[in-house]
Amino acid sequence: MQPSVADRPSPADSLFHNGRITTLDRSRPEVQALAVKDGKVLAAGSMEDLQPYVGPATRRIDLRGRRVIPGLNDSHTHLIRAGLNYNMELRWDGVPSLADALRMLREQAQRTPAPQWVRVVGGFSEWQFAEKRLPTLQEINEAAPDTPVFILHLYDRALLNAAALRAVGYTKDTPNPPGGEIQRDARGEPTGLLVAKPNAMILYATLAKGPRLSPEDQENSTRLYMRELNRLGITSVIDAGGGFQNYPDDYGIIRKLANAGELTVRVAYNLFTQRPKQEKDDFLQWARLVRPGDGERETAGFFRHNGAGEMLVFSAADFEDFREPRPDLSTTMEQELVEVTRVLAANRWPFRIHATYDESITRVLDVFERVNAEVPLTGLNWIIDHAETISERNIERIRALGGGIAIQHRMAYQGEYFQERYGRAATERTPPVKKMLEAGVPVGMGTDATRVASYNPWVGLQWLVTGETVGGTKLYPQASLLDRETALRLYTEGSAWFSTEQGRKGALIAGQYADFVALSADYFAIPQSDIKGLSSVLTVVGGKVVHGSDGFDELAPPLPTPSPDWSPVRYRELQAPRATAAVARTACCATPCGVHGHRHMFASQAAVPASDRNAFWGALGCGCAW
Repeated sequence: MQPSVADRPSPADSLFHNGRITTLDRSRPEVQALAVKDGKVLAAGSMEDLQPYVGPATRRIDLRGRRVIPGLNDSHTHLIRAGLNYNMELRWDGVPSLADALRMLREQAQRTPAPQWVRVVGGFSEWQFAEKRLPTLQEINEAAPDTPVFILHLYDRALLNAAALRAVGYTKDTPNPPGGEIQRDARGEPTGLLVAKPNAMILYATLAKGPRLSPEDQENSTRLYMRELNRLGITSVIDAGGGFQNYPDDYGIIRKLANAGELTVRVAYNLFTQRPKQEKDDFLQWARLVRPGDGERETAGFFRHNGAGEMLVFSAADFEDFREPRPDLSTTMEQELVEVTRVLAANRWPFRIHATYDESITRVLDVFERVNAEVPLTGLNWIIDHAETISERNIERIRALGGGIAIQHRMAYQGEYFQERYGRAATERTPPVKKMLEAGVPVGMGTDATRVASYNPWVGLQWLVTGETVGGTKLYPQASLLDRETALRLYTEGSAWFSTEQGRKGALIAGQYADFVALSADYFAIPQSDIKGLSSVLTVVGGKVVHGSDGFDELAPPLPTPSPDWSPVRYRELQAPRATAAVARTACCATPCGVHGHRHMFASQAAVPASDRNAFWGALGCGCAW
């Protein structure tokens, strides 16, 4: 007997079928199809289960047997700032050798017009290079004798060529700023090396001296950065603000795109104080302008205010430069943080605070417990960010106060430095993720991109599963590592708590956002060492395809043309080639060759007579299919 018209379910807008879909629903962990309506999951199950949801207008999309996961959600990143600058930046994320990096730098310097700079702003570590070192100042000057070059390495140093020193005006007479050092030669002249001792203000302040993109190019840049995140499977982020990121001025581009319904990544944003010793005034002013959750309804969940931080007071900042001794926080920190936390609690603002070291976390939690006795923090979803050396005692204190911990894969980029300074035993619990989970504390995974670690979430997932740095150093014992499903949950449903969106995103369950990703290979089946090379072939946000490749290209909107015309983004495929779908099929995979250690098909795409895919081209790469 057929159901009556009244009993029939509403037809879906789209049906995604023939997939291996990981739902993260413990009652039904894997299905073959998803029905989507009005931007949300309508139903998940087999094709037979979902047949009643198929109507004449339902669009059918064949997933072609791909592994599908919920969209990744970066619980701590800096998308807004990164978007404004993305088109200006030369990225060394994942570049395997310093020789490659210097070639990219040389080529970009030749195409960058005055007065613009070549910027390499984070996302890499010297340990990822085959040479296991940074470039020398001489190598940078030879690669770019006339174009200003600024290279930021983690939070510890910046390398400037002679042209950049002239552009920023650093001379023999320029004094060292507080917390930083301008390295000098025997004559007292700046060499081009800036060192954070121990805070990164000198690095940020110097970078801020460079030219900015026009508003039109910033909009183009933001669109392209979001599409790059979509390519890697990211559908949501929580933006943790940033230095020199002023509200509301620097939020105009992202707000414009949100109001026009043109975001391809959901953004929950926190506000980061900009004025030392005036932090309380900043938050009092902002509390009159915006409330947590503002923007969500108008943008269908794509853009919303999320509270305060990660900087609440400058006196509480403990930058994680592991080449330098741990900094002691100012004696004024407690009183300043008490005043700001009272304002936030009274206005019911969630908040987050940068805290790397357990010693800092202890003092911060003393403040939060004091404020909690006056104005309860219950229900605020407040956050400790980073927490690399947190103790079990402080994990329990966070649990008791109703807080969470946002972790990132920063140790994958600087674990070698930490181990050198503090020893192997201390390194093995940085951060103690399993202890956090066992204590029942909410934990969300993120990147802290783009000025420290890469925005690539798969590097972080591989770090959680293998315990290895990008340079291959094993940091953690097997007992401290996560299985792949647990790691994935931290990047999906785990991160949802940090924007108070638990139950609305993070799993492919009826009623949650239809945000999901079909992967280039099966995350659950490939070797652990290949996880970092994963990407998306189909990214869906709110039921709409925002990225497609490898046979799904025609489903996605076209990429904007990068602007200005000298932008490194225009030349990224030439600078650090990724195998195209056709080439990848020819070479079997896009991972390094098991025989020669080179990237597959790199030579055949290089500017040399190497089009023979069966040839071997030594240092340039190989065309073999091993």
